[in-house]
Amino acid sequence: MFPAMPERILSPEHQQILDREREVLSALGRALASFDAEREDLATLDASIHQLDELFLVVVVGEFNSGKSTFINALLGAAILEEGVTPTTSRIHRLVWGEEPGRERVGEMEEHRVSAELLRQVEIVDTPGTNALDRQHETLTKEFVPRSDLVLFVTSADRPFTESERQFIDSIRQWGKKLVFVVNKVDFLRLDEDALRVVGFVEENSRQMLGYTPPVFPVSSRRALEARQADGGIAGAGRGAWETSRFAALERYLVDTLDEEERVRLKLSSPLGVARRLSVSYREAAQHRLDLLREDIRTLESIDGQIDIYREDLEREFRLRLADIETELGQLEKRGASYFDDTMRLPRVLDLLNKSRLEAEFERKVIADTPREVERRVDSVIDWLVASELQQWKTLHDLVERRRSDQSGRLLGGLSSFDYDREKLLDTLGRSARRTVDGYDREQESRRVAEALQGAVAETAVVEVGALGLGAVVGALATTQLVDVTGILAASTLAVLGLFILPARKKKAKAELAERVAELAGQLTRTLGDQFVQEVAASTRRLRDALAPYTRFVRAERGQLEERRDELDRLIGELDHIRADLGG
Repeated sequence: MFPAMPERILSPEHQQILDREREVLSALGRALASFDAEREDLATLDASIHQLDELFLVVVVGEFNSGKSTFINALLGAAILEEGVTPTTSRIHRLVWGEEPGRERVGEMEEHRVSAELLRQVEIVDTPGTNALDRQHETLTKEFVPRSDLVLFVTSADRPFTESERQFIDSIRQWGKKLVFVVNKVDFLRLDEDALRVVGFVEENSRQMLGYTPPVFPVSSRRALEARQADGGIAGAGRGAWETSRFAALERYLVDTLDEEERVRLKLSSPLGVARRLSVSYREAAQHRLDLLREDIRTLESIDGQIDIYREDLEREFRLRLADIETELGQLEKRGASYFDDTMRLPRVLDLLNKSRLEAEFERKVIADTPREVERRVDSVIDWLVASELQQWKTLHDLVERRRSDQSGRLLGGLSSFDYDREKLLDTLGRSARRTVDGYDREQESRRVAEALQGAVAETAVVEVGALGLGAVVGALATTQLVDVTGILAASTLAVLGLFILPARKKKAKAELAERVAELAGQLTRTLGDQFVQEVAASTRRLRDALAPYTRFVRAERGQLEERRDELDRLIGELDHIRADLGG
């Protein structure tokens, strides 16, 4: 376990900031846990929290040929790390204070105990070269960078700012770490002007990448190490080499500029960069999902609106078709009036006494093809209803497929089970719509609706029709209600059919026929209308039931994501306030 940060070095202001920082970092940990965040991110945050209790950590990074190992050896004044022109640092090396020098393997690291005064105040980690990282080394390096309080980026004077270095610097920038550039191997340059140009080049490029100009120190680590190892050290035979190494400026920076108070400030600032990066990353992920859900909500609202229009269209169309049926029954009334005019007169008085003949003639001339015509018109409405529902399922399927293609390649992992659940629901909804479209039997569905309408009319009219169609039901209903009108025409004697009685009976027959036709039309339209409303309701219910699981998911997730996004916004604001209080 690393030694804890001595409480005595903290001023009251720093202690207050430390307490606030621990509180905010803990709150962030809870927030990320509620997101079901990536295990690596949670571990990184946890490590940054524990980092507050550790010694100041300096992480040295750079390409394998930049002379990192030589630089660290020069910094400590001893050949601790192996040097060479090939990648000699194959694993991470951790250098800590130790009265007795030693070396041991600790997990994936080599730990070196060195009795160098600098290590009483800080720990140093040497990482594999940025251009020679295998996947395991890259993971280890990226674990240490977020934990660092200061990153020393060593670049070579003969090859500054290579592409691998740029990529690695960008990852450091994302963690918000304090960064110092060391331009090594300046002894390779013949003129001081060349060294100044390289330093200017590094400053300009780092400013473009980081948004600020970090400290840049040109050094010759090789000469600095030679000076320290010479007789009498830098005060003796190594004095000249030490001066030409330019190492003194860097050392003063590390020892004097990074004094105890500055190290405390950086120690407190370091976890803030990690926390902010994670907060912003998950806040962006939450917003990304909210944007997806916003589009989903618009899609669902569009589908819902289309279902409403679909229902309104069906109801409007059916009202028109009902009007056609009423018109057809009106024609029946006209035929009946004509029939009475033709039949109820004295020359046909003997026919009026034959009731069965009158009934047959009434059915043939008045009722005529009304049942078939009503059935034809209702069948037309049924076909339209079935086709409309099938079209709605196709529209639903197309919209779902469009939503799935819109999110292709945009999903981000690690934010609870959002992506999985959303994709699963979209897939289920899409397959349900496709299954309905592919398996939709228009004839069977039309037959089912027709039978339902037939049954409703028959039940209302108390007519037994068996397997006959709607026309038979309407025919039976019409015959039952209308043909007995002829009963008023049958009389037992010719005496009741005098010149004055017959016109009155004809007038009464017409009035009663009109009344019965109106009753029949009302009964048919009410029954058909009620049954049709049920069919439309069932159709829209099927569509909305298919959408319901996804609708519930969208609404629930939107509420949760908005709460989590707002909490992260609050935490980001708290982190920024703490950094401002630290002067960062």
